[in-house]
Amino acid sequence: MTARFSVEISDSIGRITLDRGDDGNTIDQVFCDQLLDAVHTMETTEDVRCVLLSGVGRFFCVGGDINAFASASDNLPRFVREMTGSLHMAVARLAGLSKPIVTAVNGPAAGAGLGLALVGDVVIAAQSANFSVAYPGIGLSPDAGVSFLLPRLVGLRRAQEMIYLGRTFSADEAEACGLITRTSPDEQLYEETQKAASKIARMSIPALARAKRLLLQSTSRELEAQLEREAEAIAHCAVEPNAMEGVNAFLERRKPDFA
Repeated sequence: MTARFSVEISDSIGRITLDRGDDGNTIDQVFCDQLLDAVHTMETTEDVRCVLLSGVGRFFCVGGDINAFASASDNLPRFVREMTGSLHMAVARLAGLSKPIVTAVNGPAAGAGLGLALVGDVVIAAQSANFSVAYPGIGLSPDAGVSFLLPRLVGLRRAQEMIYLGRTFSADEAEACGLITRTSPDEQLYEETQKAASKIARMSIPALARAKRLLLQSTSRELEAQLEREAEAIAHCAVEPNAMEGVNAFLERRKPDFA
Protein backbone atom coordinates (compact mmCIF):
# COMPACT_ATOMS: atom_id res chain seq x y z
CA MET A 1 0.00 0.00 0.00
CA THR A 2 1.45 3.35 -1.05
CA ALA A 3 1.87 5.83 1.80
CA ARG A 4 -0.21 8.99 1.44
CA PHE A 5 1.51 10.74 4.36
CA SER A 6 4.86 11.05 6.03
CA VAL A 7 4.83 11.33 9.82
CA GLU A 8 7.76 12.70 11.80
CA ILE A 9 8.19 13.76 15.42
CA SER A 10 11.05 16.02 16.52
CA ASP A 11 11.54 18.92 18.92
CA SER A 12 8.06 18.35 20.41
CA ILE A 13 6.43 18.94 16.99
CA GLY A 14 4.52 16.20 15.19
CA ARG A 15 4.61 16.68 11.42
CA ILE A 16 1.92 15.20 9.20
CA THR A 17 2.83 15.81 5.56
CA LEU A 18 0.47 15.00 2.69
CA ASP A 19 2.75 13.05 0.39
CA ARG A 20 0.83 12.42 -2.79
CA GLY A 21 2.18 15.46 -4.58
CA ASP A 22 2.16 14.01 -8.08
CA ASP A 23 -1.62 13.63 -7.79
CA GLY A 24 -2.34 16.95 -6.08
CA ASN A 25 -2.51 15.17 -2.70
CA THR A 26 -5.96 13.95 -3.69
CA ILE A 27 -8.12 12.04 -1.24
CA ASP A 28 -9.11 8.39 -1.59
CA GLN A 29 -9.99 5.67 0.90
CA VAL A 30 -6.35 4.86 1.63
CA PHE A 31 -5.69 8.57 2.26
CA CYS A 32 -8.57 8.77 4.75
CA ASP A 33 -7.52 5.62 6.62
CA GLN A 34 -3.89 6.73 6.83
CA LEU A 35 -4.88 10.23 7.97
CA LEU A 36 -6.87 8.67 10.80
CA ASP A 37 -3.81 6.61 11.78
CA ALA A 38 -1.58 9.71 11.67
CA VAL A 39 -3.97 11.67 13.91
CA HIS A 40 -4.05 8.77 16.36
CA THR A 41 -0.24 8.86 16.51
CA MET A 42 -0.33 12.56 17.36
CA GLU A 43 -3.01 12.03 20.01
CA THR A 44 -1.17 9.25 21.78
CA THR A 45 2.46 10.42 21.55
CA GLU A 46 3.22 12.29 24.74
CA ASP A 47 6.25 14.08 23.27
CA VAL A 48 4.07 15.86 20.71
CA ARG A 49 3.08 19.34 21.92
CA CYS A 50 2.05 20.84 18.57
CA VAL A 51 1.06 19.37 15.18
CA LEU A 52 2.29 20.81 11.87
CA LEU A 53 0.11 19.79 8.91
CA SER A 54 1.48 20.47 5.42
CA GLY A 55 1.66 19.12 1.87
CA VAL A 56 4.31 18.47 -0.76
CA GLY A 57 4.27 19.56 -4.38
CA ARG A 58 2.35 22.39 -6.05
CA PHE A 59 -0.90 21.75 -4.18
CA PHE A 60 -1.90 21.46 -0.56
CA CYS A 61 -4.86 19.20 -1.41
CA VAL A 62 -7.27 19.50 -4.31
CA GLY A 63 -9.94 17.29 -2.73
CA GLY A 64 -11.30 13.93 -3.74
CA ASP A 65 -9.61 11.61 -6.21
CA ILE A 66 -12.00 11.95 -9.16
CA ASN A 67 -10.54 8.87 -10.85
CA ALA A 68 -11.44 6.83 -7.78
CA PHE A 69 -14.94 8.31 -7.85
CA ALA A 70 -15.32 7.34 -11.50
CA SER A 71 -14.05 3.81 -10.83
CA ALA A 72 -16.71 3.37 -8.17
CA SER A 73 -19.38 3.75 -10.88
CA ASP A 74 -22.72 2.41 -9.62
CA ASN A 75 -21.18 1.89 -6.17
CA LEU A 76 -20.43 5.62 -5.78
CA PRO A 77 -22.95 6.18 -2.92
CA ARG A 78 -21.39 3.40 -0.85
CA PHE A 79 -17.90 4.55 -1.84
CA VAL A 80 -18.41 8.12 -0.61
CA ARG A 81 -20.16 6.96 2.55
CA GLU A 82 -17.24 4.72 3.51
CA MET A 83 -14.65 7.32 2.58
CA THR A 84 -16.30 10.15 4.50
CA GLY A 85 -16.69 7.82 7.47
CA SER A 86 -12.90 7.66 7.90
CA LEU A 87 -12.28 11.22 6.72
CA HIS A 88 -14.83 12.79 9.05
CA MET A 89 -13.58 10.84 12.03
CA ALA A 90 -10.07 12.15 11.28
CA VAL A 91 -11.32 15.74 10.86
CA ALA A 92 -13.31 15.56 14.12
CA ARG A 93 -10.30 14.24 15.99
CA LEU A 94 -8.07 16.93 14.48
CA ALA A 95 -10.55 19.62 15.50
CA GLY A 96 -10.74 18.23 19.01
CA LEU A 97 -7.04 17.51 19.37
CA SER A 98 -5.72 18.89 22.67
CA LYS A 99 -2.48 19.84 20.91
CA PRO A 100 -2.70 22.95 18.72
CA ILE A 101 -2.43 22.51 14.95
CA VAL A 102 -0.46 24.77 12.61
CA THR A 103 -1.37 24.31 8.94
CA ALA A 104 1.08 25.21 6.16
CA VAL A 105 -1.01 25.66 3.01
CA ASN A 106 1.65 25.34 0.32
CA GLY A 107 -0.71 25.60 -2.65
CA PRO A 108 -4.34 25.41 -3.72
CA ALA A 109 -6.79 23.85 -1.27
CA ALA A 110 -10.11 22.71 -2.72
CA GLY A 111 -13.05 20.53 -1.73
CA ALA A 112 -12.22 18.32 1.24
CA GLY A 113 -8.71 19.76 1.04
CA LEU A 114 -10.24 23.09 2.06
CA GLY A 115 -11.64 21.44 5.17
CA LEU A 116 -8.24 19.98 6.04
CA ALA A 117 -6.59 23.37 5.57
CA LEU A 118 -9.07 25.24 7.73
CA VAL A 119 -9.20 22.80 10.66
CA GLY A 120 -5.85 24.15 11.88
CA ASP A 121 -5.71 26.56 14.83
CA VAL A 122 -3.13 28.69 13.02
CA VAL A 123 -3.34 28.61 9.21
CA ILE A 124 -0.48 30.14 7.23
CA ALA A 125 -0.75 30.08 3.43
CA ALA A 126 1.79 30.62 0.68
CA GLN A 127 1.10 33.58 -1.58
CA SER A 128 0.51 31.13 -4.44
CA ALA A 129 -2.24 29.29 -2.53
CA ASN A 130 -5.92 29.72 -3.21
CA PHE A 131 -9.10 28.36 -1.66
CA SER A 132 -12.24 26.98 -3.28
CA VAL A 133 -15.16 24.70 -2.48
CA ALA A 134 -15.30 22.87 -5.85
CA TYR A 135 -18.01 20.33 -4.93
CA PRO A 136 -20.96 21.74 -6.94
CA GLY A 137 -18.84 21.58 -10.09
CA ILE A 138 -18.97 17.79 -9.90
CA GLY A 139 -22.51 17.55 -8.55
CA LEU A 140 -21.60 16.96 -4.91
CA SER A 141 -22.16 18.80 -1.62
CA PRO A 142 -19.45 19.79 0.92
CA ASP A 143 -17.81 17.39 3.32
CA ALA A 144 -14.74 17.40 5.62
CA GLY A 145 -16.33 20.07 7.82
CA VAL A 146 -16.41 22.73 5.09
CA SER A 147 -20.06 23.66 5.71
CA PHE A 148 -19.30 24.03 9.44
CA LEU A 149 -16.04 25.95 9.18
CA LEU A 150 -16.76 28.40 6.35
CA PRO A 151 -19.70 30.34 7.87
CA ARG A 152 -17.93 30.52 11.23
CA LEU A 153 -14.76 31.92 9.68
CA VAL A 154 -16.04 34.20 6.92
CA GLY A 155 -19.78 34.54 7.55
CA LEU A 156 -22.79 33.04 5.84
CA ARG A 157 -22.78 35.30 2.76
CA ARG A 158 -19.18 34.60 1.78
CA ALA A 159 -19.73 30.88 2.45
CA GLN A 160 -22.73 30.96 0.12
CA GLU A 161 -20.69 32.79 -2.50
CA MET A 162 -17.94 30.18 -2.38
CA ILE A 163 -20.38 27.27 -2.56
CA TYR A 164 -23.10 28.55 -4.90
CA LEU A 165 -21.01 30.74 -7.23
CA GLY A 166 -17.79 28.75 -7.15
CA ARG A 167 -15.80 31.74 -5.89
CA THR A 168 -12.08 31.10 -5.44
CA PHE A 169 -10.26 33.19 -2.84
CA SER A 170 -6.63 34.14 -3.33
CA ALA A 171 -4.31 33.91 -0.33
CA ASP A 172 -4.52 37.68 0.21
CA GLU A 173 -8.32 37.62 0.02
CA ALA A 174 -8.42 34.68 2.41
CA GLU A 175 -6.35 36.61 4.94
CA ALA A 176 -8.43 39.77 4.53
CA CYS A 177 -11.72 37.98 5.25
CA GLY A 178 -10.41 35.83 8.12
CA LEU A 179 -10.40 32.51 6.29
CA ILE A 180 -6.74 32.02 7.23
CA THR A 181 -4.41 33.49 9.84
CA ARG A 182 -1.92 35.10 7.48
CA THR A 183 0.04 34.70 4.26
CA SER A 184 3.72 34.10 3.68
CA PRO A 185 6.02 34.36 0.67
CA ASP A 186 6.20 30.88 -0.85
CA GLU A 187 9.90 30.47 -0.13
CA GLN A 188 9.40 31.37 3.55
CA LEU A 189 6.30 29.28 4.27
CA TYR A 190 7.93 26.38 6.03
CA GLU A 191 10.23 28.65 8.02
CA GLU A 192 7.23 30.71 9.17
CA THR A 193 5.13 27.69 10.10
CA GLN A 194 8.07 26.07 11.88
CA LYS A 195 8.50 29.24 13.95
CA ALA A 196 4.81 29.26 14.84
CA ALA A 197 4.80 25.57 15.78
CA SER A 198 7.97 25.96 17.87
CA LYS A 199 6.49 28.93 19.73
CA ILE A 200 3.31 27.01 20.52
CA ALA A 201 5.29 23.93 21.63
CA ARG A 202 6.96 26.06 24.33
CA MET A 203 3.63 27.18 25.79
CA SER A 204 1.36 25.51 28.34
CA ILE A 205 -0.41 22.93 26.20
CA PRO A 206 -3.13 22.09 28.78
CA ALA A 207 -4.04 25.79 28.95
CA LEU A 208 -4.15 26.05 25.15
CA ALA A 209 -6.25 22.89 24.97
CA ARG A 210 -8.84 24.42 27.29
CA ALA A 211 -8.76 27.68 25.33
CA LYS A 212 -9.31 25.72 22.11
CA ARG A 213 -12.28 23.92 23.62
CA LEU A 214 -13.79 27.19 24.84
CA LEU A 215 -13.46 28.79 21.41
CA LEU A 216 -15.03 25.84 19.61
CA GLN A 217 -17.99 25.75 21.99
CA SER A 218 -18.53 29.51 22.21
CA THR A 219 -20.90 29.79 19.24
CA SER A 220 -23.41 27.37 20.75
CA ARG A 221 -23.66 28.92 24.24
CA GLU A 222 -25.21 31.95 25.86
CA LEU A 223 -22.82 34.37 27.55
CA GLU A 224 -23.62 33.23 31.10
CA ALA A 225 -23.00 29.59 30.22
CA GLN A 226 -19.73 30.47 28.49
CA LEU A 227 -18.60 32.49 31.51
CA GLU A 228 -19.23 29.46 33.70
CA ARG A 229 -17.16 27.25 31.40
CA GLU A 230 -14.36 29.86 31.44
CA ALA A 231 -14.39 29.84 35.24
CA GLU A 232 -14.15 26.05 35.30
CA ALA A 233 -11.35 26.00 32.73
CA ILE A 234 -9.16 28.61 34.43
CA ALA A 235 -9.66 26.89 37.79
CA HIS A 236 -8.44 23.61 36.28
CA CYS A 237 -5.45 25.43 34.79
CA ALA A 238 -4.62 26.96 38.18
CA VAL A 239 -4.28 23.49 39.71
CA GLU A 240 -1.51 22.54 37.30
CA PRO A 241 2.20 23.32 37.90
CA ASN A 242 2.32 25.35 34.69
CA ALA A 243 0.21 28.09 36.25
CA MET A 244 2.61 28.80 39.12
CA GLU A 245 5.57 28.43 36.77
CA GLY A 246 4.02 31.06 34.52
CA VAL A 247 3.34 33.43 37.42
CA ASN A 248 6.85 33.04 38.86
CA ALA A 249 8.48 33.47 35.46
CA PHE A 250 6.55 36.71 34.92
CA LEU A 251 7.62 38.09 38.29
CA GLU A 252 11.23 36.97 37.78
CA ARG A 253 11.27 38.44 34.26
CA ARG A 254 12.27 35.20 32.57
CA LYS A 255 10.72 32.88 30.04
CA PRO A 256 8.56 30.15 31.60
CA ASP A 257 9.52 26.51 31.28
CA PHE A 258 6.29 24.64 30.58
CA ALA A 259 7.98 21.38 29.59
